[in-house]
Amino acid sequence: MRAVWIASVANIDWPSKAGLTVDLQKQEMEELLDLAKEYRMNTVIFQIRPATDALYYSSLEPWSQWLTGVQGTAPDPLYDPLQFTAEQCKKRGLDLHVWLNPYRAVADTLRSSVSENHPIRQHPEWFVKYGKTAYFNPGLPETRNHVAKVVADIVRRYDVDAIHFDDYFYPYRIANKEFPDQAAFEMHPRGFTPDKKEDWRRDNVNLIIKQLNDTIKSINPHVEFGISPFGVWRNQHIDPSGSATRAGQTNYDDLYADILKWQKEGWIDYVTPQIYWHIGMEVADYAIIADWWSKNAYGCLVYTGQAFYKLNKKSKVRAWRSPKQIEKQIKLNRTIPNIGGSMYFSAKSMRHNPLKLKERMTKKVYKYEALPPVNLRIEQVVAEAPTNARMNVEKGKIHLQWEAGKNNKYFVLYKFRKGKPASIENAENIVRVTGQNSIIGEINRFTHPDKYYYMVTGVSKTNQESVSVFFRQE
Repeated sequence: MRAVWIASVANIDWPSKAGLTVDLQKQEMEELLDLAKEYRMNTVIFQIRPATDALYYSSLEPWSQWLTGVQGTAPDPLYDPLQFTAEQCKKRGLDLHVWLNPYRAVADTLRSSVSENHPIRQHPEWFVKYGKTAYFNPGLPETRNHVAKVVADIVRRYDVDAIHFDDYFYPYRIANKEFPDQAAFEMHPRGFTPDKKEDWRRDNVNLIIKQLNDTIKSINPHVEFGISPFGVWRNQHIDPSGSATRAGQTNYDDLYADILKWQKEGWIDYVTPQIYWHIGMEVADYAIIADWWSKNAYGCLVYTGQAFYKLNKKSKVRAWRSPKQIEKQIKLNRTIPNIGGSMYFSAKSMRHNPLKLKERMTKKVYKYEALPPVNLRIEQVVAEAPTNARMNVEKGKIHLQWEAGKNNKYFVLYKFRKGKPASIENAENIVRVTGQNSIIGEINRFTHPDKYYYMVTGVSKTNQESVSVFFRQE
């Protein structure tokens, strides 16, 4: 896995500011997706519901203020950013995971634009305010049902590879301020006594995770459900089964997210702990935490969340003054049994290319393209081989064309030196991963059909690769 988050909340990554023209929005997205390919990523995680709003057509929630500047106002001319992004990802051979926030309703109740068709206007009894932010009350069944309805709508209407939630379940604690859910607890205790209120909160989140998984799989069993939690589940001094860390807040004790239960029960298909710390950090060492999650995978695919955004030559932390920190983390991941890759925060760092990160990664650790992992927790789709693979050579150009086989989402083009065996297991032989079914290239000493032969495979929606097909010269 090589993925990058594209955050829309507060215009972190896309669009760069609210109210851009539709043409500029599209241009910026295409630039980010092209950068993902240049960095040899294979997946993007696009935030489409940052605060009970939508960066896609929705009859359930309003258009996002971070898209147009005013919540509830549609793009003009009208288009669907999610549909556009899905089409552009497919063209480039990128997987698309869509990222939603389950509970955040209004990011800033003093400043945020809130439209009349926002659920908080229609059902104010579903929400509570904590700090400056309004949240769905996790203790209410109406909350779970609404979020499940939103997810069902997306899975039913869009060609996405995964539904992705980040670390915001119950909000991070505010000092000396209790989350205001006592009324919901008294209304829906479900057998929990007052001294077990924290277990009740965890159960609230368990219920929504299970419901969401059931919803996704009942509509499209090929779509993954992934969670990117805060990096520390529990500290070892609180629970001997936790990690050797001293995090100020943790998933289990503060966010009420019992991630390990979701993994054990098969309610999620992958987990991406946000380990935004450097190797050797005293209270939260990347190496210790990555190893802990590997040992507590419970059959769930594990990818590490890593911090592009911390790279800065002026950083107070020496480790982040060089892209070598990211390189070291990738190399460490490859020695840990259950870690299957990385997800990076966030996309705008690719644009800024801090400390020549791209050059370092593509020369050292991402020298070749890679296909996203096959996730056996979802129902598999088998890809049949492409057909009619043919090669034309004229006017100094080589033109490769083929037809899609059954269940081909995208294609992998391979090149081999004549006289050498063909092995699609070796990433060095990959020429391109693409959603298109033709490629035109210049003939030179690295491509000449007298020296090289070519093959193509098809890849299914669940990343199953077909057998390879030789190109015949016409």
